[in-house]
Amino acid sequence: MKVMRPVNTKQCVPLIYALLQLIILYGGPNAVTGVWPLPRALTVYPDRIPLNPRTFYFDYGRQSATQQGCSVLDAAFRRYLWIIFPDYTAENGQVTFAVNNSFNLHISTDHNDCENYPNEDSSERYNLSVSAGHASLNAATVWGILRGLETFSQLVYQDEHGSYFVNKTYIEDYPRFQFRGILLDTSRHYLPVYAILKTLDAMSYSKFNVLHWHIVDDPSFPYQSRSFPNLSNKGAFHPETHIYTQSDVRRVISYARLRGIRVLPEFDSPGHTRSWGKGQSDLLTPCYKGGAPSGAFGPVNPALQSTYQFMTALFQEVSSVFPDSYIHLGGDEVDFSCWRSNPHVRAFMQKMGFGGDFPKLEAFYVENIVNITSALNKTSIVWQDVFDYHERRSALSVVEVWKHGCYLCKVRQVTKAGLRVILASPWYLDLPGPTHNWARYYTVWPLAFPGSEKQKRLVIGGEVCMWGEYVDATNLFPKLWPRASAAAERLWSDEKQTSSVERASPRLEDFRCKLLRRGIQAGPLYVGHCKHEFQGV
Repeated sequence: MKVMRPVNTKQCVPLIYALLQLIILYGGPNAVTGVWPLPRALTVYPDRIPLNPRTFYFDYGRQSATQQGCSVLDAAFRRYLWIIFPDYTAENGQVTFAVNNSFNLHISTDHNDCENYPNEDSSERYNLSVSAGHASLNAATVWGILRGLETFSQLVYQDEHGSYFVNKTYIEDYPRFQFRGILLDTSRHYLPVYAILKTLDAMSYSKFNVLHWHIVDDPSFPYQSRSFPNLSNKGAFHPETHIYTQSDVRRVISYARLRGIRVLPEFDSPGHTRSWGKGQSDLLTPCYKGGAPSGAFGPVNPALQSTYQFMTALFQEVSSVFPDSYIHLGGDEVDFSCWRSNPHVRAFMQKMGFGGDFPKLEAFYVENIVNITSALNKTSIVWQDVFDYHERRSALSVVEVWKHGCYLCKVRQVTKAGLRVILASPWYLDLPGPTHNWARYYTVWPLAFPGSEKQKRLVIGGEVCMWGEYVDATNLFPKLWPRASAAAERLWSDEKQTSSVERASPRLEDFRCKLLRRGIQAGPLYVGHCKHEFQGV
């Protein structure tokens, strides 16, 4: 990593300081191993500052736009007091604000966005300065403060006697990409709400900022709709125990907001909708065999006006429940065989002038859904399949690249068309392979394609995908962590400073131990141990 050296007029002192910094970051017996993901500019000095949880206080600066009573930061202070001092329990969970003769962490923001939700334009930039007796954490927004609090928490360490210390430090930091997501699939296996909330905690530790909630799919429809209750009554694995009520969804969104995380729902169609048809008649296409209905059903029926009336009502509800401006519409892996077999669909295609071009039919359907969500002031995301068959690509906004092979070729193609890109292809953590090899997710270079700077600015970020065929609450966390953290650093940190697996390895080992101590069942990277092993839920 690039180490910033403190200024000194004596020539030998900077070199000594630089060597001491490396010892502090990588080799000292009681030293902090480092921060994950790596900040943009990090200077750690040898000066060691003792901390006492009984005299450690948070303090809003006088010039700060945010003051005491901010829901996001007041909750963060309570949360991080336990994270910074894991052996200490504050009385009644109360946070006391600054007094004299203490270590004060001064907080200052330029804007008061305490009651807002994070969005695609939210600044997460922060500056952190730590010296004897106090630290200053400055940011434009509360979301930047949250990222800075996480960094500060990772700088604090304990000696062999359990005493807490932090070194004199200066950090300037901001993310490389604005969209840094985790996809959870709650259709193939139901994930209890506690598992989703715990995932949000772990995401905040790695500075992820988007939960892509793939909430429904072929196997089950666990989202309990106010407008269409039969979707979950008949489409969920169980209508009472394996659903997400409106209260559950609000709880997830609120929990995520307090951690600076957006919740982006996906209602994938026209394929991946078998569970929808159980609770909504005439939505799916009847398949034909030998000139008669076979009893099987295929994708959503794009030939019926009732389909679009239903989708309008459903997305009106979804838009009111999920406050984020983005919504994922899916559009992948559509099997045309059922449409091809249905005489009414074929007649509709002739009427529309599509002939036998089924990709045109799918494009017609998706464009209608995009128009519905656009009218609700939502920015739509689609899987790359939609881009591949869509002739009117100007109607699209954001494309998620997920297929393997030359995925950067597709990124180049999509950005050349002037569309924004989310990259997921290299971060499918559910796929078989050497799952212990976190380096395969670290040595990913999202912008390593020939193209203009304008094209590369259209790559808004990336996403780790944890599909649910073989994943439920019993194995979610060790499969996801700390491998997802490798992608987190790629999406947050400067690429040149984080190109070495060997130099990153001790920091990730240390970070994995931090996750264990915070209650996240992060899987081992290799042979070794943590001073504080996982103690159970």
